[in-house]
Amino acid sequence: MSTSSDRFLHLVRHAEATADETSLTERGRRQAALPGERLRGVPFAAVHHGPLPRATGTAALITARLEGGVSAHACPPAGDYVPHVPAREELHPASADRILTFLRGFPAAEREDGPRLAREAVDRFTGPVAQDTPRHDLVVTHNFLVGWLVRHALDAPPGRWIGLHHANAGLTVIRYSPQRPPALLVYNDTRHLPDELRRPGLPPELHV
Repeated sequence: MSTSSDRFLHLVRHAEATADETSLTERGRRQAALPGERLRGVPFAAVHHGPLPRATGTAALITARLEGGVSAHACPPAGDYVPHVPAREELHPASADRILTFLRGFPAAEREDGPRLAREAVDRFTGPVAQDTPRHDLVVTHNFLVGWLVRHALDAPPGRWIGLHHANAGLTVIRYSPQRPPALLVYNDTRHLPDELRRPGLPPELHV
């Protein structure tokens, strides 16, 4: 009889990037090192990251501080894309026009291919594992995918990924167990960052 165990999915949003998004800022490099220090002792089976430079650079700085010699590798499902374009009725009436206008600003190809990548991310990164011991995975990604995976774990309507904001270098942890529904253990935790590094990446009204 096959056995299955918990998967612990650790999600880290990339650190602060330069205006052209080709590299991390100096502040971003400081941000990126600190999740690695916090997660140093976690026995990660794999570290995935999105292919864009800001995720690649963040993953490299994190992985350099992890134990166990795990290496990071890029994969498109961990990238930056629109996972789901909601219909108007999925949104709050007061913000529907603003959100739909914002999403229409993304390239059509990205909006069309995003749902496929989102399904692949769910297939690859979530759910219990077919092994005898728990598994830990780290995904260094972007705000949209963190919101999508949190929404999926909570079995919320597809449109509810919008409005879930994640700080640069913030940490979210989801547990997938064979015996119970997915559990959101940690969301957007920035306690590993000093105060001056916590605020970038969040709109001012979310600075709490």
